[in-house]
Amino acid sequence: MNATSASIPVIAIDGPSASGKGTVAERVAAALGFHFLDSGALYRLTALSAMNQGVALDDEVRVAEMAATLPASFHDGAIWLAEENVTDAIRAEAVGEGASKVAALPAVRAALLDRQRAYRQAPGLVADGRDMGTVVFADAAAKVFLTASAEARAERRYKQLIEKGNSANLPALVADMQARDARDTARAVAPLKPAADALLLDTTHMDVESAVQAVLAHYASCMTRSKQGN
Repeated sequence: MNATSASIPVIAIDGPSASGKGTVAERVAAALGFHFLDSGALYRLTALSAMNQGVALDDEVRVAEMAATLPASFHDGAIWLAEENVTDAIRAEAVGEGASKVAALPAVRAALLDRQRAYRQAPGLVADGRDMGTVVFADAAAKVFLTASAEARAERRYKQLIEKGNSANLPALVADMQARDARDTARAVAPLKPAADALLLDTTHMDVESAVQAVLAHYASCMTRSKQGN
């Protein structure tokens, strides 16, 4: 990272699956006029690409090669894989499970690291994921760790699936959520955990707007402290 990009502010929002970090991050970015990075989408795209091409999700070398050359783009409010709009496809539960598996592979994480850092552009970036504040943007101006109970997160995912006309089983979603949390926190490389200087925000009983305002207030406070320290 060069000195110029180092001066561009980053708000890193991490947390487990369905904690609301994506929605909150996107709204914070809109409020500030910043760019937005959904880092989880890159892992989902990698998993979807591997699944479509019949590549085993534990084939670290081949999956990492795919991650490095992923024809991914984010535009028109949609997520694209080459010329295909995969905005809905990557949100399927099977793809989410696959993303969690490929994200545990060190070579895949290394392949995607520079791609993620390239999103750091003026006037600023809001990045959501699982290791934004601990690894990808360890020098972020503000760090937030969004969490919620597995039951609350499973209920949110259940409602999303039902609204889209998909079938869903709430107890199974709770079990999947707990299994994914265990895998994400136990992986050897960049495990899911709060950065030491992150604001811990439990959204179990919090609506989206309240969470957005809490993040904006935290960012303002961090920027004020930074200016006073210079």
